[in-house]
Amino acid sequence: MQGIKAFEKLTIMDDYMFGVVMRDEKYLKPLLESILDIRIEKIEFIESQKSAKEGYLSKGIRLDLYVLDESEQVYNTEVQTSDKKNLPKRMRYYQSVIDINILAPGVDYKKLKKSFVIFICNYDPFGKGRYLYRFENLCIDDPDLSFEDESVKVVLNTKGFVGVMRTELKEIVDYFDRGIVTSGYTGQLDEVVRTIKSTEERRHEYMVMMIREMEIREEGREEERANTEREKKRADKAEIELQKVKAELEALKRELNIT
Repeated sequence: MQGIKAFEKLTIMDDYMFGVVMRDEKYLKPLLESILDIRIEKIEFIESQKSAKEGYLSKGIRLDLYVLDESEQVYNTEVQTSDKKNLPKRMRYYQSVIDINILAPGVDYKKLKKSFVIFICNYDPFGKGRYLYRFENLCIDDPDLSFEDESVKVVLNTKGFVGVMRTELKEIVDYFDRGIVTSGYTGQLDEVVRTIKSTEERRHEYMVMMIREMEIREEGREEERANTEREKKRADKAEIELQKVKAELEALKRELNIT
């Protein structure tokens, strides 16, 4: 179907495939540990492919892999394959949605846990060539002073070449970027990807999801067109009113002999 990537051509960098594979802790935990260079005892899926929508007319998003570790630190991970030039703002929005989901109304802000928003990109969103970009809030006037809001944003650039990349992370990057299997872990990922692509139930699930997403995008475009038409009609009406006022003013000037 036009506009939908063939199921057989999906890789770990496709949103659907990434979400299905990483629903299993044995695949997601090593990925988080490698990207962040930490050790995690266990993770708990809050809700895979969780939808979040805050408030009236808020922009809904889907939190692909949304998990807690044993310290109740929160991790949200997703893949990005198209550079829409909005990644920092997108990550900011994801962070806000995570915070609202964590904190129930009336609960003290101190209850907010440390959170990580992680994007794996097959392009360099910042053009610096780094394979890893890590962001935390620091004081501009005193860079040694941390804001300590415990909000961390991490971008893994699979096209990166600047910085010292640990072996285990390089193996992951090689698989995500070019499908090259060089370790036991990436071999496991490749095997489960192949298994998923041979499952008719998964094919059907993927097609239904893609069709629905195309319908949602089309609904959004139709709404945008409708809004544009309404704005145009309002602008046209305002212009007509303005021309009427101008004409009345000119007539009044002529009547009073004012030039």
